[in-house]
Amino acid sequence: MKYLLSRYGATLTGGMILATFVWLAGMVILPYLVMADFSLRPNLLPADLGSDKDHYTLDNYGTLFRNEIHFVVFLRTLWGSALATLLCLCVAYPVAYFLAMIATPAQAATMLLLLVIPFWINEILRTFAWFIILAYNGPLNGVLRLSGLISGPIRWLSGSWGVIAGMVYAYTVFMVFPVYNAILSLDRNQVEAARDLGAPLWRIHWRVVIPHAKPGITVGCILVFTAAAGSYIVPSILAAPGTRWFTEIIYQWFYEGQNWQQGSAYAFLLLVLCLAFVLGMMRLFRVGLSDIAR
Repeated sequence: MKYLLSRYGATLTGGMILATFVWLAGMVILPYLVMADFSLRPNLLPADLGSDKDHYTLDNYGTLFRNEIHFVVFLRTLWGSALATLLCLCVAYPVAYFLAMIATPAQAATMLLLLVIPFWINEILRTFAWFIILAYNGPLNGVLRLSGLISGPIRWLSGSWGVIAGMVYAYTVFMVFPVYNAILSLDRNQVEAARDLGAPLWRIHWRVVIPHAKPGITVGCILVFTAAAGSYIVPSILAAPGTRWFTEIIYQWFYEGQNWQQGSAYAFLLLVLCLAFVLGMMRLFRVGLSDIAR
């Protein structure tokens, strides 16, 4: 605060604080408060609003545990989001390490640009591109058959595997940048010292690089998991007909069932899942908010 006052003056600083407060209150806090109120009320006819039936209840939250199909979809979303997060980390970590410790500045700039370019295209178009690639008669099956690796087409879009593939493609970049920024601050002399002392490559990463990159890994996992759990476009396009994502059920409650109360309860349950994952990742990697903020 003192820095802002000394640099921008009291008037401009007050204006920035006020704008931030208005944005948080109007775009974040107020919508969640309204949704919380909806989630705790029954879905009533207009004539019953304000009557004895209009009272706070937890029935909307209990629907998830009473409806076996929805509960299975909720668990599938948890499992799929966690798997997509793990795969994104496996793909992003070598890339981030190469960019930060091996690549020249020109190579790093080129690779970072190539990572960003696909996001200049609409997410729907990128997801439909994967739908074409993974289709039963799509290019992937054609290439594999011509190379002799498979004898017949594979249904890549059966189950949740098409969704996982699309999410790994869509959200890997969210993992690369935090991990890259964390590794970039690592003193190269530590890696050289470990190598001179005879440490194998896996031990250098396990004992030197990964402990230093824990805040970046935590941020990347949080970004990817929350994006995957809250994704609607990717599962709606790439999921098999009998495989739904929890966000699709929330959409159905809001727009097809016109039951905003039940949809709000399901949305809050998804929010609790994401918050639990955030706290779990912070505890797993033993990092605090101050470490993440850096």
